[in-house]
Amino acid sequence: MTQMARSASHHRNKIRMTTSDRVFVAINTFLLVLFMLIVLIPLIYIVAASFSSSSAVVAGRVFLWPVDFTLMGYQAVFGNNQLGSGFLNSFFYMFFGTIASLAATIMAAYPLSRKELYGRSKLMFFFTFTMMFNGGLIPTYLVVRSVGLIDSRLALIIPNALSVYYMIVARTYFQTTIPDELAEAAELDGSSDFGFLIRIVLPLSGPLVATLALFFAVMQWNGYFDALIYLNTQSKYPLQIILRNILIMNEIDANMMVSVEALERSQGLRELLKFSLIVVASVPVLAIYPFVQKYFVKGIMIGAIKG
Repeated sequence: MTQMARSASHHRNKIRMTTSDRVFVAINTFLLVLFMLIVLIPLIYIVAASFSSSSAVVAGRVFLWPVDFTLMGYQAVFGNNQLGSGFLNSFFYMFFGTIASLAATIMAAYPLSRKELYGRSKLMFFFTFTMMFNGGLIPTYLVVRSVGLIDSRLALIIPNALSVYYMIVARTYFQTTIPDELAEAAELDGSSDFGFLIRIVLPLSGPLVATLALFFAVMQWNGYFDALIYLNTQSKYPLQIILRNILIMNEIDANMMVSVEALERSQGLRELLKFSLIVVASVPVLAIYPFVQKYFVKGIMIGAIKG
């Protein structure tokens, strides 16, 4: 009887959906499924095309499943001797670039989140001013050259270490999550501001740090423009530049071809390489995401309100 009473009570307490609620839920479900397919189908197509023959890719016979399964595209990519150094360089830039960006962002955001910082509103004005106005490409290049960072690995880490947007996000998180009373209690216990940041603020900011680290890592991994401008030595090139060079080397002038068959093979290899390169460049970032997903879900709405 007790179970039946509980069941009856549960049914009575259950909110009944009106017709408009059901329509709203149905439309939302339809839109979410549609958006998921819009994102998912191209990804599946890229993976399927990367494992298909070049003739099937050129003929447009590939959709969601490999046609004439082959590893020719990956053999062409991994057959390049520079690919290993490109991977190592990209991991180097991603690892140290992420650490530098996290350190610069947090060290700028935390003081600006404290009410006792004198002139913090003026400092915030100067920070946000750089989001709307900047010197441009040529002045930036001249600055990097004047400090001796041309053809240096640091050129891909230091100039873009601080992101003002993410600094504002971190400042908002500190303001809304870390109470002033906690800082006062730590001060009474003899803790310095830096000690309070390291021992208390950062352990309480796991979602923020993981979310920012993911964003910075993805930006560093996918970045190629700075390397194209600042680096001259091939052994320092990141993976993106190596993959770009592989693709360019397979672009052959049609006038140099002696037969239609050779032109078709070259065109097919180019198309196949595009998909193989996308998969090779995307796998490392996709492998990192599951480890930070739980923090990313918590921290994704950190910057929804910026005060």
